This record gives sequence, C-alpha cells and structure tokens, in this order.
Amino acid sequence: MKPAHPGGGQRRLRVAEEVRHLLAELFARGDFRDPELAEAHLTVNEVRMSPDLRNATVFFTRLGRDDGAALLPVLDRVGHHLRGEVARALHLRVAPALHFVADEAPDQAARMERLLRSPEVSRDLGNKR
Repeated sequence: MKPAHPGGGQRRLRVAEEVRHLLAELFARGDFRDPELAEAHLTVNEVRMSPDLRNATVFFTRLGRDDGAALLPVLDRVGHHLRGEVARALHLRVAPALHFVADEAPDQAARMERLLRSPEVSRDLGNKR
C-alpha cells in the first residue's frame, strides 16, 4: 500500500515548522557564547526537512541587514549546539543536521517591487497600478 503523502508530507511539514519555531526562539534569546551570533538578530524564514527528517535546510535573514551570508561560518560553528537543542526539545529519533542558507527572497521581492514601480513599467501597464 502506498503512503498517503510520499516522503511523509504532513509530518515533514509539521516537524519543519517546529524546528523553525525552536530556532527562532533560540536566536531571539541570543544565548550564544559567540559574540558575532549573539548580536546578529536573525530571523528564521523557513525550514525544509528532507523526507527522512535527517536534514533540515534553514533559511534565515538578518533583521535590517542584507549580509546574512557573512554569518554562514559562524552558524556552522554553532550548528552542533543548535542541533542538540533541537534534539532535546523535539524528541525525534534522529536529530536533523542543520544546513543554513541566507534567504534572498526578501531582497528579490524588494527588487521586483522597485521594477514594478519604475516609470518604464508603469508606462507599459498604462498606469493601472
């Protein structure tokens, strides 16, 4: 019999959301020994889990700044600590390995908004905006 959701769809989404909330709370508290991370003001936009729940891709941004990629080495250093916190809180059989990615979606959305408001596009749309 085939599973209703290949790859554990509903469970995978639920676990990803729990990991996102937990990491967001950890970043909000800022209880890190690393001064770069303690003052970074990160927000977790999305977490995507692998079908076997062994890997989590964490998309993050820095509040008010667009240099999130500069924090990737710092996040890799504290990733083991964060993984332990996730394991302790979620009681999963296997704690997922955390892979951090600087989320560029907010920057892309702002760029698209600027393009849509440009005079050339407004002229082509006939000022419908």
